Amino acid sequence: VDGAWTEWSKWSACSTECTHWRSRECTAPAPRNGGKDCSGVLLDSKNCTDGLCLHNKRILNEPKSHLLEATGDVALYAGLVVAIFVFIVILMAVGVVVYRRRRRDFDTDITDSSAALTGGFHPVNFKTSRHDNPQLLHPSMQPDLTASAGVYRGPMYALQDSSDKIPMTNSPLLDPLPSLKIKVYNSSTTSSSPGLHDGTDLLGGVPAAGTYPGDTARDGHFTSVRSKGLGSQHLLSLPREHGYSASGTFGYLGGRLTVPGTGVSLLVPHGAIPQGKFYEMYLVLNKADTALLPSEGTQTVLSPAVTCGPTGLLLCRPVVLTIPHCADVSSSDWIYQLKTQSHQGNWEEVVTLDEETLNTPCYCQLEAKSCHILLDQLGTYVFVGESYSRSAIKRLQLAIFAPTICTSLEYSLKVYCLEDTPDALKEVLELERTLGGYLLEEPKPLPFKDSYHNLRLSIHDIPHALWRSKLLAKYQEIPFYHIWSGSQRALHCTFTLERYSQASTELTCKICVRQVEGEGQIFQLHVTLGEHGSSSDTLRSHHSSASTTTTTQVGPYAFKIPLSIRQKICNSLDAPNSRGNDWRLLAQKLSMDRYLNYFATKASPTGVLLDLWEAEHQDDGDLNTLASALEEMGKSEMLVVMATEGDC
Repeated sequence: VDGAWTEWSKWSACSTECTHWRSRECTAPAPRNGGKDCSGVLLDSKNCTDGLCLHNKRILNEPKSHLLEATGDVALYAGLVVAIFVFIVILMAVGVVVYRRRRRDFDTDITDSSAALTGGFHPVNFKTSRHDNPQLLHPSMQPDLTASAGVYRGPMYALQDSSDKIPMTNSPLLDPLPSLKIKVYNSSTTSSSPGLHDGTDLLGGVPAAGTYPGDTARDGHFTSVRSKGLGSQHLLSLPREHGYSASGTFGYLGGRLTVPGTGVSLLVPHGAIPQGKFYEMYLVLNKADTALLPSEGTQTVLSPAVTCGPTGLLLCRPVVLTIPHCADVSSSDWIYQLKTQSHQGNWEEVVTLDEETLNTPCYCQLEAKSCHILLDQLGTYVFVGESYSRSAIKRLQLAIFAPTICTSLEYSLKVYCLEDTPDALKEVLELERTLGGYLLEEPKPLPFKDSYHNLRLSIHDIPHALWRSKLLAKYQEIPFYHIWSGSQRALHCTFTLERYSQASTELTCKICVRQVEGEGQIFQLHVTLGEHGSSSDTLRSHHSSASTTTTTQVGPYAFKIPLSIRQKICNSLDAPNSRGNDWRLLAQKLSMDRYLNYFATKASPTGVLLDLWEAEHQDDGDLNTLASALEEMGKSEMLVVMATEGDC
């Protein structure tokens, strides 16, 4: 049964980004029994100028020159001055008329009342809110690192005069996400933000959760369409593969979003969302091929591109985005960068590691296989790197697949060269499952050096009495740049063999994969056609079991450190200590002291450090490491608290 689209939902309310959405579902009917999926855009959006949008009825992205802006400001002030002058003249005329009438009735001395008429008026300075003011995005004032800040210092929002200012960001427009709705709930009318109504649905009708895979080519490339209409139309689309996104509704207590089997997660700390507010947030791995690569020149993509949203949310403290990477961090030859994607689709640098300043809007904690990013604003991010002396190393993984069923004389072995991240292997496992292939054995790691040398693959020790190779050359090669750029997914080579008889059901051979003048791996294969070894079945079930993992955790269940213990640790370490026995020493003990000034600008530096610790230990959650750090700091009273109130 082929899938078909339902009718479009109603347009949603206009958001602060001057955009509204509508959606549809692939459920009329849903594809079944191998039927074709729906083709087309699941969700579209366009600009609007009403509702939450306070851009003075001006279309977003409408080109304006500085001359026109200056002329508009002059006209505004001139109009205000003329209006005030006319008002004063009319008021004075009315006063004179009243004065003369009273003089006729009363023959008394009356003093000049001009002072009384004008004394109640003072010059009024009307200054419009400039939404294009860069100061709202990047404050130039350096924060006082020694002061104990009582409020969150975020680079995104002007918190004063909230009645006439809408927070603007330089992040991408809210990327539309299938199967998700963006809602802002409010449990108290007194805490409502201006322009935000209770239960405002920014996406309108919401389809039920489901899978909407796009057309998948045999080479494993996933495509998406991002089209821009004429005038005010701005249509966006974002493909959502099953198992590559997660969503959940979070409030003041926070929580965690996890995309199973990919190593991607988003930690929303306790207190990050204003009290009384509930946001529906999402996390998506972008699997699309695009002409605008995040890497430039000799840079290489080290992580999947991840979108966390919706953008433009008011966050009271940073969230922690965790993404896997494939850099060999033991090599000191890397220059790491975090990039974000603008709404035009261009990739812009957010920070270069070890070059942070007080104006840097995020902090990156680099681990052996993942990067934890403290973010003040949500958007699309990717981790890239560059070798400055041609000796940096990327971690690759090699995976060999064979057909599940072979009824012909030909038999193909496919060798995939993947980045050593969980999402890359998960993508190929799902692709091969649809193509009828299975994983022969555990993938093997391969260090790939920035040396311009290609990757060479060859097959050896074939039993020539029963099999022959159809490969004309002695080996195959994957070009260096195809691997190093990180822009091409599911790179593989196929070795096609032919058996002389259907009676030949066993194959033994060796496959050698190595970088020219570099390191390599050898696979010793023994395959029985038509049979699956128990080890491969176990391996497949191990990787596929990730799809059943919980994707959303809300409230205290999402955190390893109980809230009461966390508050006591923060109260003990936030205050600066002359001996240095405070949050700075804790950062050193937890290896988070690469740039302490970032934490110093936060209201609770210890709290941000503990948020980062939570993200690092989401899998093990071993409080013993934190207890050991506190013990080395001489905070024995904290150990007593953890022993009595926590499960240490």
